[in-house]
Amino acid sequence: MTIKKRNPDSDGEYHFDNFFNISADFICIAGFDGYFKRINPAVSKLLGYSDEELYANPISSFVYAPDLKITIETREQVYKNKPLLNFENRYLTKSGEIVWLSWTSMPVEEEKLVYAIAKNITHKKRIEEERNLLLANLTKINKDLKHLSYTTSHDLKSPVNNLLSVFDLIDISKINDEETLEFITILKTTTERLRQTLKNSVDELIHKEELNAPIEKLNLNENLNEVLLSINSLIGNSKIKINIDFSELTDIHFNKEYLKSIFLNLITNSIKYSKLETLPSVSIVSKKVNGICQLIYSDNGLGFDMDKVRDKIFGLHQKFHDHIDSNGIGLYLIYNHITNLGGRIEVESKINEGVKFIISFKD
Repeated sequence: MTIKKRNPDSDGEYHFDNFFNISADFICIAGFDGYFKRINPAVSKLLGYSDEELYANPISSFVYAPDLKITIETREQVYKNKPLLNFENRYLTKSGEIVWLSWTSMPVEEEKLVYAIAKNITHKKRIEEERNLLLANLTKINKDLKHLSYTTSHDLKSPVNNLLSVFDLIDISKINDEETLEFITILKTTTERLRQTLKNSVDELIHKEELNAPIEKLNLNENLNEVLLSINSLIGNSKIKINIDFSELTDIHFNKEYLKSIFLNLITNSIKYSKLETLPSVSIVSKKVNGICQLIYSDNGLGFDMDKVRDKIFGLHQKFHDHIDSNGIGLYLIYNHITNLGGRIEVESKINEGVKFIISFKD
């Protein structure tokens, strides 16, 4: 069986076997001038153009516009005698449908020809798109569920704490009825267990999330600069002074997002809890002490009464200052980011004398 060609050579015709004609894949020969020289029936069948239309127009005219630039650049590499394997791009059919093709091409420089086979992978791409959409939806649902869990824990914790406060106010020495005393004890114990259950639920969510956290070598200065850039307006408005010294230790092995979260929460807390009529100032220094990488963060803010808050400072929703934006989550997240990845954090502070955090990272 034969197929007519564009500009036949001296032999008059090219002879092709059945494989060429019955193949469901594109089989074509293209010239370095950018035109088809020979095509099999699968080309016109998929694209919807007649052979005459396909031969008469440059191949680029059938390529989907957003893929044209990369297609031309890739073709130029083929013309430099570099074979092409599994190159994917989109073509536009005569009816306006977009189809995906995966190309394998072999140039023959002395003939100024490219021999190519392309597979129609449109179905595969649609399945991938549906899968990615499904994964995106599942990710969103998972995130929403986590948010719901945090929110639910937050909303339930306040009434639970209020109820425990009521029990503390009850003077049981004035209650003589044993059944009433037993009832109060049961209620108090149940409420305390509920509070612990709420805390454990959030702890488990965060722990599971951080077990999958990738560890990589991070440049402290680069990561801090990313955070500072993201809150540029807040820094400018607060007029905070930030002193940085990473000369002793420039890099650490940690999770990138968690490191940025630590920087972000510490700096915004220093701005949020700065002293009235005093410009906030912080110091961020890196050190290596006995082989352990450390980050020392200190500010000149309101500070804490450590005798009162020492055991609560990293608790979920613990608030130590009255502030409209205070939610008691920042230090809790910092603590979990560090400890769940094998590190530890210590605090030194006095009221109105600022706070110092000493973060030690796992080797």
